[in-house]
Amino acid sequence: MDNPSPAAAPDPQGNPPAPAGPAESGRAGLENELRRLDLALARVEGERSRLLALRGQLLERLHRMGPVPAWGVPAAAAPARTRGETQPPTVQNLLLGLGGVLLAIAVTAFTVVSWGHLGIGGRSAVLGALTLAALGTPALLLRRSLTSTAESVACLALVLLALDAYALHRVALPGTDGTGYTAVVSGVLAAGWAAYGRWLGGPAPGPGAGLRLPSPVAVALAQLPLPLWAVADAGPFGLGAALLGTAAFDLVLVLRCHAPGARPVAAVSGAVTGGVGALLAGVLSVTAPTAGTAVRAAGLLLVGAALGLGAAWRRPSSGAGSRAAVCPAAASGLCAVVATGGVLRFALPGQWAVLGPVLAAALLLPAARALPRQRAVAAGLAGTAAAVHAAAVLWTLPVVAAVALGPLGRLDRVWAGAPEGALAAVGGGSPWQATLAVPAVLAAVAAVALGVRRAVAAEPRRAALSGAAVALFGAAGTVLPVALDLPYPVAVALLVAQAAVLLIASATLGRVPSAPAALVCAVVTGLVAVGWGLADESVTLGVLGSLLVALTAAAAPPGRPRQPVTATAAVVCAAGLSVALGAAAGLPAPRTAFAVLGVAAVAASVAARLRALPAGLPVECAAYGTALLAVGLAAGDAPALAAVLALAGLLAAGTALRPDRRAAAHAAAALLVCATWVRLAAYGVATPEAYTLPVTVPALALGLLRRRRDPSVSSWAAYGPGLAATLLPSLAAAWSDPHWLRPLLLGMAALGLTLAGARWRLRAPLLLGGTVLGLVALHELAPYIVQVVDALPRWLPPAVAGLLLLAVGATYEQRLRDARRVRDTLGRMR
Repeated sequence: MDNPSPAAAPDPQGNPPAPAGPAESGRAGLENELRRLDLALARVEGERSRLLALRGQLLERLHRMGPVPAWGVPAAAAPARTRGETQPPTVQNLLLGLGGVLLAIAVTAFTVVSWGHLGIGGRSAVLGALTLAALGTPALLLRRSLTSTAESVACLALVLLALDAYALHRVALPGTDGTGYTAVVSGVLAAGWAAYGRWLGGPAPGPGAGLRLPSPVAVALAQLPLPLWAVADAGPFGLGAALLGTAAFDLVLVLRCHAPGARPVAAVSGAVTGGVGALLAGVLSVTAPTAGTAVRAAGLLLVGAALGLGAAWRRPSSGAGSRAAVCPAAASGLCAVVATGGVLRFALPGQWAVLGPVLAAALLLPAARALPRQRAVAAGLAGTAAAVHAAAVLWTLPVVAAVALGPLGRLDRVWAGAPEGALAAVGGGSPWQATLAVPAVLAAVAAVALGVRRAVAAEPRRAALSGAAVALFGAAGTVLPVALDLPYPVAVALLVAQAAVLLIASATLGRVPSAPAALVCAVVTGLVAVGWGLADESVTLGVLGSLLVALTAAAAPPGRPRQPVTATAAVVCAAGLSVALGAAAGLPAPRTAFAVLGVAAVAASVAARLRALPAGLPVECAAYGTALLAVGLAAGDAPALAAVLALAGLLAAGTALRPDRRAAAHAAAALLVCATWVRLAAYGVATPEAYTLPVTVPALALGLLRRRRDPSVSSWAAYGPGLAATLLPSLAAAWSDPHWLRPLLLGMAALGLTLAGARWRLRAPLLLGGTVLGLVALHELAPYIVQVVDALPRWLPPAVAGLLLLAVGATYEQRLRDARRVRDTLGRMR
C-alpha cells in the first residue's frame, strides 16, 4: 500500500485543499504539493505579520491613554516578526553568483600567478582535475533539483576551460599566433559548450529542467572564430566576409535553433556583426580605387542585403514582430543601393555618379509594391528609397540656392549691364560649373515621386507627393539655364516662361492637389526671374511686364481658389513695374510716386468690386501698401509729398463711401490734414493757426452734426478736441509773442466762446474759452503787475494777504453756497 500524500495547504480563506489525485502521486505530485504548501504558509505568515503590527500600534495608543489590560501585556511582549525585504530566490542567486565569481578569481590567480610553483605534471593534474570536477558536478546537482547551483558551477567550468586553453598555449604552443589560436579555441569552446548544454539542457526553462546558460554562451562564443581569423590572416575584405558569414550563422540559429535563450543572443549578435560587416563593405565601396574593388565590395553588400531581407522575411506579417522587420528590410535596401552606386560610380563620370544611388533607390519601389503581404518589408524598402532620394535632393540644395540667390550679389550694380551668360549671372565660381547632374537628379526624383503618387491611395499622401513633384520639377527648371550656361536673355526668358506656365496651371487646375504647390513654385520662380532681370533695364521691364500679364490672366476669372494670391501678386508686380518705368524714363522718385499711387487707386477699385470674394481683402491691403510706397517715394520733395498725401486722402475718402469701410473716413481726414501741413511747411508758414484751423473747422462741423443726430452727446465729446486743437497751440504761441495782435485776437475768440457757452449752456466752450481768456489777460497784465509790485512798500503785500485771508474766513459759508450754485448751474449745461 502506498504512503499517503502529505496534507495539502489550505487556501487563503482557510478552506482545506483538495487531496492530491492519482496523477500527482509520484515525485512531481509531491513537489507540487510542497510548493503549494510553501505558498500558503507564506501568505499566512504575511497576514500574521500584518496583524501583529496593527496590534502593536493599538497597544501603543492604549499606553498613551492609560493602563493596558492584563490580557494585552503578554501578547505585546512578543516581538512581531517582520517580512524580509528580499525573496529567498534572490538571496540564493546572489550567493551562488558571488561564490562562482570568487572561485573563478581564485583559479585564475592560481593559473596566472602560482603556475610556476608546480611542474608540468602537477599543473596538468590540478587543472584537469578541477575542470573535470566542474564539468561533472552540474549533472549531480541537477539530479537533486539544484539548478541554480549547477548553473554557477557550469560557469566556473567554462572559466576553467578557458584557463586550460591559456595554459596550453603558454606551455605547449608558445610560438603560435595569439589571435589565430584564440579563434580556434573560441570555436572549439563554442562547439563543446553547445554539446555540453545539449547534454545537460532541458526542453523548457523551469525547476529541474536543466541548464539554461550553456546554449546562449555557446552562441556568444561562436561570434569570435571567423572575425578573429580574418583579423589574423585576411584583409578588410576578408574581415567583412567573416562578419557577414557570422551574421549568416546567427540568422540560421534564429530560424532553426530551439535551445532556450539562444535565439535572442543570436538575433542581437547577428544584428551587430551584420551591421558592422555591411558598414565596412559600404566604406570599401565608397572608397574603392578601381572598378574591381567596387565589384568585390558590392558582392559583400549584396550578401548583407540578402541577410537583412531574410531576417525581415521570416517575421510575422502583423503585430510587434512585423514592426521589428522594418529595420532589417531598410538595411537590406540600403546595402543594395550602396552596392549599385559604388559600381556605377566608375561608369558615370564626375558628379553624374550621384544618379547611381538615385536609380538604385528607384528600383526598390517596384520591389516594395510587389510584396503586398509583407507590409513591414515593403515599408522598410520604401523608407530606404525615400531616404536616399531625400539625401540626393539635399545634395542639390547648395546649387539651387546659388542660382536663386546669386543675382542678389548684383544689387549694388542694378542696370549695370547684362552679363555674358547665365553662369556669369550667378557668380561663375561655383564648383559645379555648368553640370547637368543637378537638374537631372531633381528631375529623376520628381519622376519617382510622380510614379509613387499614382500607386498611393491615401489622399493626404497623394497631395504631398504631388506638391513634391511640382517643386522638384520647378527647381530643375530653375537650375537648367545655368547648367547649360545659356545666354543671359534666354535664361531669363526661360525663367519667366516657367513662372507663367506654373501660374496658369495653378489657376486652371482647380482643386487638384498639385495646384497650391504650382502656385508657390510660380511665385518663387517669378521672384528669381525679377532678381535676374535687375542686371539690365530692358530685361527688368520685360520680366515685370510679362509677369504682370501672367498674374492678371491667372487672377482674372472671379472665384478661383487661388485668386487672393495671384491678385495680390499682380498688384505688387504692377507697383514694381511703375517704379521701373519711372526710373527708365528718368523721372525722379517724387514724380514716380504719382504713378505708384495710380496703381493703388486701381487696386482699391478692384478690391471694392471683389469685396464679396476672398480676394477682396488681400487686394485692398496690397493697395494700402502701394499707397504707402508712393508716400515713401515722395518723401524727399515737400510739394510732391503734399500732393501725394492729398490724393491718398481722396482715395481713402472714396473707400469710406463703402458701407463696410466707414472707418476709412478718419484716415482720409488725417491724410488731408497732413497734406495741408506739408504744403504749409513747404511755403515756410510758421504761424500755428495755419496748421490748427484746418483741423478745428472740420472737427467742429462734425461735432455739430453729431449733436444734431444725438443731443445726449456732451459738448466735451463734440467740441472739445476741435477747440483744443487751436486754442492750446495759439495760447502757447501768445505767451511767447512780444506783439499785441495775436493775444488780442485770441482773447476775442476766447471771449466769444465763453459767451456762446454761457448762452447755450455748453460746458466745453465755456470752460475752455474762460480759461484761455483768463490766461491771455494775465499775460497782458503781467508787466503792469510787476511795475506796481516794485512801486509798493515791502510790507504791503503781506498785509494785503492777511486781510484777504480774513475776508475769506469771514465769508466762508457764503462762498461755499455760491460755489454750490455755480456747480449746479454748470451741471445743467451740455
